Amino acid sequence: MKYRITGLLFVIALLSNSQAYSQRFLMDLVDTTNQMGRGMLSIYERYNRVRISGYIQPQFQFISKKGAETYGGGNFSGQSNNRFMLRRGRLRVDYAHLNKKNEPTSYFVFQFDGTERGVAIRDFWGRFYENKFKIFALTTGMFARPFGYEVNLSSATRETPERGRMSQILMRTERDIGAMLTVTSRNSVTWQQRLKLDLGVFNGQGMSGPVDYDSHKDVIGRLSVKPSKVSGLGGAIVSGAVSGYAGGITSQSAILYRTKANAGEYAMVRDSSDKNLYKVAPRNYAGADFQISFPNRKGETEFRLEYIRGDQTATLASSETPGVYPVTNGIKDPLYTRNFDGAYFYFLQHLGSLEHQFVMKYDWYDPNKRVSGADITDARGFSKSDLRYDTIGMGYVYTANESLKFTFYYDFVRNEKSALKGFETDVSDDLFTCRVQYNF
Repeated sequence: MKYRITGLLFVIALLSNSQAYSQRFLMDLVDTTNQMGRGMLSIYERYNRVRISGYIQPQFQFISKKGAETYGGGNFSGQSNNRFMLRRGRLRVDYAHLNKKNEPTSYFVFQFDGTERGVAIRDFWGRFYENKFKIFALTTGMFARPFGYEVNLSSATRETPERGRMSQILMRTERDIGAMLTVTSRNSVTWQQRLKLDLGVFNGQGMSGPVDYDSHKDVIGRLSVKPSKVSGLGGAIVSGAVSGYAGGITSQSAILYRTKANAGEYAMVRDSSDKNLYKVAPRNYAGADFQISFPNRKGETEFRLEYIRGDQTATLASSETPGVYPVTNGIKDPLYTRNFDGAYFYFLQHLGSLEHQFVMKYDWYDPNKRVSGADITDARGFSKSDLRYDTIGMGYVYTANESLKFTFYYDFVRNEKSALKGFETDVSDDLFTCRVQYNF
């Protein structure tokens, strides 16, 4: 009887048409969309389950300057300051298998994204469970990296149109190919059972490139506390985690750059030692996140925050991890290592009902903490990729029903003033987004 109840609860969590069981994170056991029960198939054997789901996000955007660069869905073309676009179009298939005791044994996910810009695979992974201790699971394939909160927050349920600049730069496309061990109890009674450890090994460059361009593998881990109700805080739901990323890029050039003090001032210092060839330039991050939600008569008030710092290796032109190894005229480019930090803060408030919600977010990303302002010059080897950005976003979300959501959101984007040409003052790149989301 105990086994049947366990198996039944797993199937309910996987296939329920209630929003209470809709998936919120990319690596949850259920989908990244809110489910209404339509499109589900129960075929093959008695305890085997297949589910089909998806969503589309058509939107209109207006930016304050033609041809502006933005992390709000990609740069605008040179003569355009407004556009209609299909931001995401996801279709996902989930399959779950239970054994004769109704215990989960394996889980498989395939998801792709189709827009006017083409079709790309987003998830292609499998997970299997051990059923002796009921605490271990192993995931292999292409899936979301276990780092931070916002990176793993599903685009279908996230209140803002996009993840923050820092999240996009450090974890482009969120996914990578690798293997991950998850250690957590399938119960959540004692405090030990509320802990969860994800530890994985990945190629490193994510899905922004076609193949792994070096043999070095990145190790990513996250230790989290599952959402827990705290009676002393008026029934508030609290969760949090710490994350770590230990990785790097193998240099295919004998030249490396790093920000160092040079003649009393910081500059990008060239290191041309022969030992740099095949040396691993670091990508090491540490982060912590915290979430707290206070229940209201109708809805809730929620606060989220996350801070990340570390060393990021990229190129002169960008602090984003390259998808392919950088090459100019057949010559391997040098790598640039910068010390960075960044954070974001969310404030979410339902407006008298679950259908209406106010959203406010502040985030910053400083790709090079050692320099700022007028010290950022071409003469010292810096570029626009060393500029700090601060963004304040505000918006309104209207959830008409379980399959229809409207988002109106405005980003106030500010870059720091510098001595770089074109960035002596703030560049005009504020962005308004109007989005409709349909899901099934």
